[in-house]
Order: sequence, then C-alpha cells, then structure tokens
Amino acid sequence: MNRWMITRTARYAAHIGLVVTFMWLLGSPAWAQHKTDGKADKVFHASATDAKGVETDLKNVTFYWEEKISETAFVPHELREVPVKRGTATVKIKFDSIKFIDLKPSGNASLPNVSITLADGKTGDFVLAIAGSFKGQSDFGEVELAASELKKLAFK
Repeated sequence: MNRWMITRTARYAAHIGLVVTFMWLLGSPAWAQHKTDGKADKVFHASATDAKGVETDLKNVTFYWEEKISETAFVPHELREVPVKRGTATVKIKFDSIKFIDLKPSGNASLPNVSITLADGKTGDFVLAIAGSFKGQSDFGEVELAASELKKLAFK
C-alpha cells in the first residue's frame, strides 16, 4: 500500500463514521418516542357529571394540578392517575384500572372524599390527596373540572 491509498482509505473511513454518527443523532429522538410500552400514549375517555348534574363527555382525560414554587411561579402536572390518601399513605390509582369515581364534598374547604370502583369490581373509599382538577377535550374545546365540583367520573 502506498501513501495515497492509505490516505484515501482513512478518508473513506472518516466519511463513513461521520455519516453513521449523523444518522444516529438524527434517528435517536424518533427511536426514543417509540420505546414506550403504549401506556404513556393511551388516551382515556370519560363522562363527567358535575355538582349541578351537567354531564360532559371528555377525551384525553388527565388529572391536573399546579405545584406552587414561589408566590409567582407554578409547575403544572398532568397525571394519568388519581393520587388519593388512605390513612397516611398516598395511593396513586392508574386510570387504566378505574371504572368510575364517585366524589363527595367533605365540607369546610377540605379535599373531597372519593369512592373508586376498579374495572375488576373492587371498591375503595379514599380522600383526594391533592386539590386538582380533571382536564380533557370535549366537542366544544378544552374542559377543566375541579375535583371539588364533580359528582361522578365514569371511564369508558
């Protein structure tokens, strides 16, 4: 091998390395999006009944709450689970396993009591752990229903 051949081979190897690196960098975000097990992308559909008896059909339901960082700063959280208290423990019940939620106001500005029925028929009584709301899309636009003003949420 002469000097010209070695230079050309090294140049081709460098080009191939750059192309492979470039393709890897461009492809990584797309591959990362498809590595979920499907649960993160699952859309939940529910029917909500508020304290006045008005029923609203919601698609892409999430439990929404804002964490206060300072007097003027809040961090929004959108969950696909309901955080509830059972005694001193906080239980996060995933939307996947819920059939319906009955909410009962507890009075004196405290968090509502909830009765959750799972898809397998089991029922439990809890207290909502966080003052939040249920958000979703209706036929008319985005809807946000405060949990304290809801009577029932039935997942479809």
